[in-house]
Amino acid sequence: MLTEPPYLRIAAALREAISQGELPPGAKVPSTRQLASAHGVATATAAKALDVLRREGLVRAEPRSGHVVAGQHTQAESKRPALTRDRLVRTAIAIADAEGVAALSMRGLAARLGVPAMAPYRYLSGKDELVFLMADMVYGETGYPARKPEGWRAQLELSARTLWSVHRRHPWLAHLVPLTRPWPLPNLAAHNERALAALSVFGLNAADLCDLNVLFYNHIQGTAIHLERERHAMGATGITEDQWMETQARGYSALTGSGRYPVLARMIEDLAEGYDLDLDHLFEIGLQALLDGLAVRYPVGGAVSERQDLRA
Repeated sequence: MLTEPPYLRIAAALREAISQGELPPGAKVPSTRQLASAHGVATATAAKALDVLRREGLVRAEPRSGHVVAGQHTQAESKRPALTRDRLVRTAIAIADAEGVAALSMRGLAARLGVPAMAPYRYLSGKDELVFLMADMVYGETGYPARKPEGWRAQLELSARTLWSVHRRHPWLAHLVPLTRPWPLPNLAAHNERALAALSVFGLNAADLCDLNVLFYNHIQGTAIHLERERHAMGATGITEDQWMETQARGYSALTGSGRYPVLARMIEDLAEGYDLDLDHLFEIGLQALLDGLAVRYPVGGAVSERQDLRA
């Protein structure tokens, strides 16, 4: 499980103080300097925590006074759209897209929508159900053309790129469940159906067909995991991946200078001018390598009896 970023822990502590009445409406919220000192973080991290609460509507900025706890809702605020399950799920997706699933809570969701803390429970049993519905909704965002491309390879390419685009828009999605414990999501099943239909041309038994489908999805999910991990690392450390690599320069110099890893040393030397790890590029070359392997292992038209059993 990912460690919660410091700014989210600070925001959670302030949110709890507000909900318990320790910081009533109109009360002045500790300044960024006070929060930074109390929690042992940079002022930029403290400011980020206050920004989370401001966007949730729990605090507001006052000229020359810093932040104060927001008071009762105004008449304009009372005219918000009616609360529905769909609105709850869509708002939760927006929170997860901006801050990650770790930042999502039922109380925070209610605050973001400006409703009582217990209001979401009229529509949802809790966060588990909420996240399940979020996942299903985003998997259903992108459909497929009515007419399939010709050939299994083109069909798998379309399926993979469609799923990759979903994970690209919602980086938190890849972290929800392990491959070994899949959820029965109807909209994910639609993607699986597309991939399975393409893979079925190989004439495999059910177990081997399932293996290939899992392997296919694992390439997408496994690459997409790093989208959220980089965002989490950036939020937790405040430094970019290039800046982080600079902090590791001494360690890599020790490795390459030891003489024990000549190929690694030569590669790093050749990349001295710079290297950008592009996840979109890695996804594409990995997809093509996977499909090339399937084409060699299972030449369409060859006798099934001549194909090697995956589980042999």
